Amino acid sequence: MDTATQSPTIVPQLLTDKYRPARVDDFLGLEKARKICAGLAANPFPSAYLFIGGPGLGKTTMGLALAESMPAELHHVPSQDCNIANLRRVIDDCWYYPPAGKKMHLVLIDEADQMSAAAQNFLLSKTDGTAWPPATIYIFTCNSIEGLEPRFLSRTMMVDFSSYGIAKDAAAFIERVWNAEAPQGAAAPNFARIVKECNNNIRASLMELQKELMMARFS
Repeated sequence: MDTATQSPTIVPQLLTDKYRPARVDDFLGLEKARKICAGLAANPFPSAYLFIGGPGLGKTTMGLALAESMPAELHHVPSQDCNIANLRRVIDDCWYYPPAGKKMHLVLIDEADQMSAAAQNFLLSKTDGTAWPPATIYIFTCNSIEGLEPRFLSRTMMVDFSSYGIAKDAAAFIERVWNAEAPQGAAAPNFARIVKECNNNIRASLMELQKELMMARFS
């Protein structure tokens, strides 16, 4: 058989990946956070921000979208890699000019509230005005400010990520996803119920919807 004539294999994809917002304006709700990030993308300057909110609300994704919108060279430090050796390497890189086509460096550090005391103290020295790398923006994400020193908090601008008031928009969004992904004639689930049971968490709602789609395809 001529393999060139075979239909391409369709690789399943997580809805949370497929429908991840790529631009600042693509986020549901988060009105204040979107406005702050849109303003920063339009007029970036060296500064530090603490994105605060529960899991699944788009804190890390907003940081990624912000880097794309500026555009900025992204230095992403996942929580498990937030140690002094990695932080020193990343911040040393920020002392060089950003690559061609990039305006800034953006250092995105996930789950800052889980940092070790040593890592937090190291960052305190690097976010001091006299040691700040040029053309560098820090974005820290956290679920809670517990464990973060007042000195650290004083050097960041806190941006609240809240799911309050987005239930209607969230239900409409996952309904659009269902209409795009579901087999023809499949009975739709209760979208408002999914969002409510997931506490307005978009990521969790998409994961529940994925299970509904899996069942619908084998009904």
